[in-house]
Amino acid sequence: MKKTQLLGSIGLVTGAVLTLAACGQKSNDNADAKDAKKFTQQTPKKAVKKGGTLSYALETDTPFTGIFNNELSTSGIDSTVAQFGNESLFDTDDSYKINNKGPATFKLDRKAKTITIEVKKGVKWSDGKQVTAKDVEYEYEIMANKGSKSQRYTASLQDIVGLTDYHDGKSKTISGIEMPDGENGRKVVIHFKEMKPGMLQSGNGYFSESASPYHQLKNIPFDKLQSSDAVRKNPIFFGPYKISKIVRGQSVTWVPNKYYWRGTPKLDKITISVVNPNSASQAIKSHKFDIADVVNSQWDQVKNTKDVNFVANIPLAYSYMGFKVGKWKDGRNVMDPKAKMNNKSLRQAMAYAMNIDAVTKRYTHGLSFRVPTLIPEQIGDYFNKNVKGYSYNLKKANQLLDKAGYKKKGTYRVQPNGKPLTIYLAAMTGSSNQEPIIRNYIQQWKKIGLNVKLTTGRLIEFNSFYDKVQNDAKDVDVFMGVWGVASEPSPNDLYSENAPFNFTRFATKKNTQLLGEIDSQKAFNHKYRVDKFHEWQKYMNDEAYVVPTYNSYKITAINSKITGYSLKPSDGNSLWYKVGYAK
Repeated sequence: MKKTQLLGSIGLVTGAVLTLAACGQKSNDNADAKDAKKFTQQTPKKAVKKGGTLSYALETDTPFTGIFNNELSTSGIDSTVAQFGNESLFDTDDSYKINNKGPATFKLDRKAKTITIEVKKGVKWSDGKQVTAKDVEYEYEIMANKGSKSQRYTASLQDIVGLTDYHDGKSKTISGIEMPDGENGRKVVIHFKEMKPGMLQSGNGYFSESASPYHQLKNIPFDKLQSSDAVRKNPIFFGPYKISKIVRGQSVTWVPNKYYWRGTPKLDKITISVVNPNSASQAIKSHKFDIADVVNSQWDQVKNTKDVNFVANIPLAYSYMGFKVGKWKDGRNVMDPKAKMNNKSLRQAMAYAMNIDAVTKRYTHGLSFRVPTLIPEQIGDYFNKNVKGYSYNLKKANQLLDKAGYKKKGTYRVQPNGKPLTIYLAAMTGSSNQEPIIRNYIQQWKKIGLNVKLTTGRLIEFNSFYDKVQNDAKDVDVFMGVWGVASEPSPNDLYSENAPFNFTRFATKKNTQLLGEIDSQKAFNHKYRVDKFHEWQKYMNDEAYVVPTYNSYKITAINSKITGYSLKPSDGNSLWYKVGYAK
């Protein structure tokens, strides 16, 4: 499971690629949410027959990037395309705790400050070669080598002994990763400076849960890796299926990996193809695809479709509004005290002016809902139920701006220094609802005297949007992003001073302190860690550098002839080995 993924808009807009927990939706107009709660997380269990072709809808209004390497890709869309072959090293239980049932075994030694990973004999790449210790170790070289420009070299990983020296060019090898039986062996021992409380959970970010085929990639310079044919055109995996054909940005055809360690997968072929979100409902009603996500705003159009099973859950993700307050410089986030959005009252006012509850009620009848914090409710007691977030309050928004010195001069307010204030907002394209929703928010901000304009004058397609946001484009003051987050809830990889994914670029001493405490040795005490999580959520809510907006139920329409499909975490890693047509 990946720590982070960049996503297109969820729920309201593109059918909830990934989402997170409902937190107190109070609307009476939520009959559809009641429908979703009735759905199971898996299709009915039936005997499976061998053979058949499965068609899978990839709902996006932009071509997929096609970067098929875990440490170079950050796109949830690419991850969806790669899921049929891209198996993790570890299986988990339904609480996302790592177990030894997957391709590799896992052993943590807190006293020795090590984690030992041993790949099972017979776990092979789709070209027939055994997955080796070097394949596991090579993941870290890809992440940490400056040439690869991987976004996954995070502060969390820098706890591995020697990784920083390798990254900085002081060492040609990573001293803290040893291969006791050599590169062609199957065992890897990773040494850490400090053990962390989340290390037993999948998605913790302190070590990789995947491998890269060293024998295929070793002769490719790191700075050429992302554009190489080995990553883009003929990637290999050790999961149940392998790629047989790629139509760039549009579709991928998968066939069984005859070397797959669990056995022979059930299907003869899987084809995943791009379909515009606006066409999703018609595709479901016409049974064009065997598996297709429901765009929540289109639920009424598809809910009575025959010969499909609907499965639903609330996965881990959230939409959010981020405020640019600095730049990424020399491997860290550096705040600019003169940044346009570096005023807490201005940020809070924009949050209070958003009528999220009205928008979700109008477009999804409760299938999407406002969320108050950056920690999902289903994570359990780490979620701070006392943080209420920013509910709609124009009076409060105006008071904040008045007190902060943003005086009205005609229709719009000016900055406290008297200069005009124009705020540039970057937002992604999506389904037909996306533009009216964003235009609605711009009108809401106009009501409190803020002149908000779209960056480039229009919505921006997914790849261009994240290119601007990641590279701190000058014409982005505020942006509407979406995170797919991990099952181990530490916010370190998203919001720390050294996190490339901290796109707002805020980096305060208090935030650094709280994140350190969340992942400290003291945090092996569960109550202490819970308290620090609660304190961090309260702090983030008050500072409003990142404001969570909404989440959604994810509903998927499955051909009633398909069995073995499941959204349960314990089934996640072996899912595509099991999916097939019922006898």
